[in-house]
Amino acid sequence: MFRILKKSRAFTLIELLVVIAIIAILIGLLLPAVQKVREAAARMTCTNNLKQMGLAIHNYASANQDKLIPGVTGGLQGNTYPGQVFFYSMLPYIEQDNLYRGPDTSSYYSWRWQDVGRGGNAIVKTYLCPSDSSHNAGTSPNAGQGWPVTSYSRNYYLFDQAGGYQGYTSPGNGYYYTLAKYQVGNIPDGAANTIAITERYAYMPAYGYSPLWAHHGQDRFHWGYYQWAPVYGQWGIYTPQFGIKFNQAHPYYPNSGHPTSVQVLLMDGSVRPVSNGVNASYWTYAVQPDDGQVLPGNW
Repeated sequence: MFRILKKSRAFTLIELLVVIAIIAILIGLLLPAVQKVREAAARMTCTNNLKQMGLAIHNYASANQDKLIPGVTGGLQGNTYPGQVFFYSMLPYIEQDNLYRGPDTSSYYSWRWQDVGRGGNAIVKTYLCPSDSSHNAGTSPNAGQGWPVTSYSRNYYLFDQAGGYQGYTSPGNGYYYTLAKYQVGNIPDGAANTIAITERYAYMPAYGYSPLWAHHGQDRFHWGYYQWAPVYGQWGIYTPQFGIKFNQAHPYYPNSGHPTSVQVLLMDGSVRPVSNGVNASYWTYAVQPDDGQVLPGNW
């Protein structure tokens, strides 16, 4: 007997195209869900970063007679540049003491911030939001020698409203510095009503701004804040920009890589997302620590 062999039926071109189209549709449906999960994880990491910085501010105060971290402190004898700044002073309180006490190779004292900042060897993950893709692996694309950047900026109205000038009799050049007017326990409007840190892109190419956490940032009293200062509010109180790309970001405004919100750290250590439609007056009240205004619970 002869066995009759049947040929197996192959897919037609139309059937193959239909299968490919179905797979493409499924991927298209799945991709937004994956992106939402990734953004949720990035937002959680960002929240944890801000909470760590909140703890650092309070731990600094506990070790320094309840004082807040200065905006700009220290200086260089014979050079009008100021010394270390807010995020550099925070390092020992976010488990970065070795970086804070790194070798000083400068010919001037108090230049350790510069030695730490140069060369791209001082990337601190706590200072970077995962949703912020503006920087170059933690360094600035436009600042020379790979200075490290941060996705966060301190509130100028809280940390920089006091200060002055420290002069030298010889060679005659001193430095200007900024301090907080208040201590951790006597903020007039209350810790829960005052923003300590807000998100802000680490690089804003349209304006050539890169907030560098280790750089002196040009102190307020002498130079006026420069494009490398990780500080918000020195040019006025502007409500955040929401849902914009970093190449559209303006340095006067808070902004972030999160699609619908900008996260802020309050002085009581809590973190909250501020969303589009926030009342401009409420935002102003939250930025100013001593305006006497009361914030609603759902601002």
